[in-house]
Amino acid sequence: MIATVSMVAVIFFSCKSKLSEADKIDLSTTPMQTVDSMTLVQTTNGKLQMRVVTANMQRFENDSMSVEVFRNGMNVFAYTEDGSLESTIVSDEAVHEKKKGSGDEIWKAYGNVVVKNIIKQETMETDTLYWDRNSHEIFTDCYIRMFSPDGFMQGFGMRSDERARNAIITRPFNSYGVVVQDTTEVVIDSVNFIGPLLKKRR
Repeated sequence: MIATVSMVAVIFFSCKSKLSEADKIDLSTTPMQTVDSMTLVQTTNGKLQMRVVTANMQRFENDSMSVEVFRNGMNVFAYTEDGSLESTIVSDEAVHEKKKGSGDEIWKAYGNVVVKNIIKQETMETDTLYWDRNSHEIFTDCYIRMFSPDGFMQGFGMRSDERARNAIITRPFNSYGVVVQDTTEVVIDSVNFIGPLLKKRR
């Protein structure tokens, strides 16, 4: 893990006297900290709960908010109570926003977001995903599709707990389920299915 806080501070200080008012660095767009090859670990009572891995992080600060930007993407790994890997989240980019004072924080993942629940063998794909640390939820209002042993679902909007155990697509369309009866697999179209055909009376 490489932090470059001191380097940024030295460069700014050494150039400060040579900058005109128009050329001064706007601290709202200049990272206060840059970290390469970063790994965040969350534990409870010594047990691993979550792990976040990223190639690069930049932290920005203002009076009301701290913002961490992950331009090279982010990988999140969540574990069960017994330490087994349960779910993963992968994205091309991510942002972590934390309000000062209130402690409210939210993570935003962008671009080719893939959520997998390893135990349930479910995979969700979307373009944007939000992770609310206070409510312990992940959600999106964008187009999303979900693959599972029970079938395929797609639609707009999704709500779930942060471990993707109970994902629900809020506005589904053109989805189907797979029902296994004995050794026969039956596919049911949840949108166009209108029930069995009735026999014509003679």
